[in-house]
This record gives sequence, C-alpha cells and structure tokens, in this order.
Amino acid sequence: MNSFLTLVVDMQNSTTGFCTNTANIWQIVGYVLLVFKIVIPILLIVFGMLDLGKAVIASKEDEIKKATGSLVRRAIAAVVIFLLPTIVTFIIGLIGGFKGTAENDFNVCKKCITNPNSGCSAAAAIWNAEK
Repeated sequence: MNSFLTLVVDMQNSTTGFCTNTANIWQIVGYVLLVFKIVIPILLIVFGMLDLGKAVIASKEDEIKKATGSLVRRAIAAVVIFLLPTIVTFIIGLIGGFKGTAENDFNVCKKCITNPNSGCSAAAAIWNAEK
C-alpha cells in the first residue's frame, strides 16, 4: 500500500501525467480488449451454430428448439460483448468533469484503450506538447 501512495505522489509531482507515464500499459490493455471484442463474439456464434447443426442432424424437435434458444442467447451475448467497450467509454464520458491537464491526461488513457494502433502514441505526444 505504501508503494502505491509513493507512486501517486510521484505522479502528482511529475511533469507528465499518470496516463502518459503508463501509456504502454494502457496500449497493451487496448490490444487485449480489441482481441476479446472480436474473438469472443465469433466463438460464441460459431459454438451456437455447431449446437444448432447437431440438433438439426439429430432431427429431434426438442433439441432444435433448445439449440435455437441457445444460439439466440449467444448472439445477444456476442453483441453485448462487442458493444461493451463503447458503452463503458460513453459512461466514462458522462462522468468526465476533468479540466485542464487532467482532461488531457485522461484523453491519453482513453485513446490508448480505444485506439491502441495509432491513437495512443499520438495522444501522448499531444499531451507532452501542451505541457
């Protein structure tokens, strides 16, 4: 706990912000979220289709209805997982309320997570230029 407080004090006294100093970590988090955002919905839909295919091949009405319901639930879960980062970003944007350098530093974190390919390094460079 003491090392965390030291980190917070060091970040407050630093000429750069917390997000700028930890941009590489946020960029990795952004890449992980990007992979999850794509892979998990695809897997959910593929597994649902396989279950439905097995039920159709078995030609049992009960299993077809059960597999259809499962496919619909998995498709809904896939859409929710795909949209979750957008929903979280929207909620954080509503909470916002940052001013000045804190807002710029927050934007670095936001860009690194939402656009890890190019947004992270550009946002950090802008933040450093404004200091």
